Amino acid sequence: MGNMMRSVSARDKVNTENYDSSQKNSEDDMVVVLQDYPSPEISEPIYTMGEKLRIIAQEAYWWRVRSVQTGKENYIPNSHVAKVYHGWLFEGVERQKAEELLLLPGNRVGSFLVRESTRERGLYSLSVRHRIIKHYRIFRLDNSWYYISPRLTFQCLEDMINHYSDSADGLCCVLTSPCLSGMTLQSDANPGAPPVVMRRNFDWKKVDRKELVSTDSCSDNMVSYGVRNSIAAYLSFSGNQDSAQIRAESRKKKSKSVYALPENSISNLDYEDDL
Repeated sequence: MGNMMRSVSARDKVNTENYDSSQKNSEDDMVVVLQDYPSPEISEPIYTMGEKLRIIAQEAYWWRVRSVQTGKENYIPNSHVAKVYHGWLFEGVERQKAEELLLLPGNRVGSFLVRESTRERGLYSLSVRHRIIKHYRIFRLDNSWYYISPRLTFQCLEDMINHYSDSADGLCCVLTSPCLSGMTLQSDANPGAPPVVMRRNFDWKKVDRKELVSTDSCSDNMVSYGVRNSIAAYLSFSGNQDSAQIRAESRKKKSKSVYALPENSISNLDYEDDL
């Protein structure tokens, strides 16, 4: 924590003034929409405020982008977007726009962003959603360490965010999640669970005996193949009059395996009428 925190390697540091070039290049392609485009007064917006986009190509004023949520590809003026690094460092976002973004649906108490000053590179502020949006100036020492409270200094912004994600330590609340982090890739979304097919309840006593002893797994039977195999095995062990026929049918199905219940557990089976 603070100036007592463990030292981090250069690879792990988030030095926003001297990014590792490969890391910067990998993050340059993520932007967030700052205002609907085009304006609703002109036509139906293609991209809406708060939407996350991947940059496909930067062509001077116009950037070709793809929506993270919908996959739509189109052009957007670079004045309508802000680059986002590490998920929480928003480049060139002013105070009012930070508040608008944090108030969007999907954010919650503790949602936050760090915004770089539009006037001077290397100056930052922390904006946090609470009962209202709170803003904290991030100061920088001559040795390039950062702090909000003078009693706690941090070697890099990432150390600061990690600390306040564990403890509020003077802030309005603990930092919970980066602004708009709920906006996830559509392709990453978990597919819906397969529909549950409910079959009507039935009375075991009314089930056709042929359904119970049939071992045909392809038939449309109300009783599962495994249960039918178990019942068939039980009947064969009990000396049922059709046991010879059942064993013969089982031998014909070489690709099928029959699970036989132990004799000492058969008497403990308790079938319920409503499954």
